[in-house]
Amino acid sequence: MPVTTKLKGNDVSLYGNQVNVGDNAPVVTLPNSALEEITIGGAQGKAQLIIAVPSLDTPVCATETRKFNEQAAAVEGAAVCVVSMDLPFAAKRFCSTEGIENVQVLSDFRDKCFSVNYGTLIAEGPLRGLSARAVFVVNKEGKITYKELVPEITAEPDYETALNALKEAAK
Repeated sequence: MPVTTKLKGNDVSLYGNQVNVGDNAPVVTLPNSALEEITIGGAQGKAQLIIAVPSLDTPVCATETRKFNEQAAAVEGAAVCVVSMDLPFAAKRFCSTEGIENVQVLSDFRDKCFSVNYGTLIAEGPLRGLSARAVFVVNKEGKITYKELVPEITAEPDYETALNALKEAAK
């Protein structure tokens, strides 16, 4: 049975390998806004908060990125990244405009390797080809300890629960 989320109340199927709590976090390499290759997932020796958003150029994604930029920076021993399909150049402009300095902003535009490996690629509808909104926490050993596939793409995630899971994984 395909995994779905909702877009404005309508079911939307997702494509890719569904990962869940207890699974090894897939290792993927994505460009940041300076076109440097950054590897996320797997055992990194620190906790990771990996946030998937459709596009930084939407109000909900921008708000989410700003909130995690402010709140997750206080978690010692953790790395935080936001993954979208935005081009690195657009992500760089967004980070400059919004003062995003505490999270890595990564692009999945090349081959959608993150979205396919984490099961967040939207397979149908007006946002087809973008990523659904999701949050993953990966512990130091590379295991997924928290996952939230936000049930409505236009809604924000549960910040408090995600940040508490990150703090726990960073211990």
